[in-house]
Amino acid sequence: MDTLDVKGLSCPIPVIKTKKAFDAGCQELQVTGTGNVSRENIIKFASSQGYAVKSVLEDPYEWSIIISK
Repeated sequence: MDTLDVKGLSCPIPVIKTKKAFDAGCQELQVTGTGNVSRENIIKFASSQGYAVKSVLEDPYEWSIIISK
């Protein structure tokens, strides 16, 4: 599983980085970040592409989700 850290980045950068990881051949990706807008936009992007999304960590300051093709 590949990992991607998008902490502190504003949209659309986290979504673009997530897309680039999958475009480069990634099959499963753990994305860690901050900010609810980024999390929601990554989940929307992944769902629109037909990827499976699993939330593994949510707290007031940080989140982590696993996305797989």
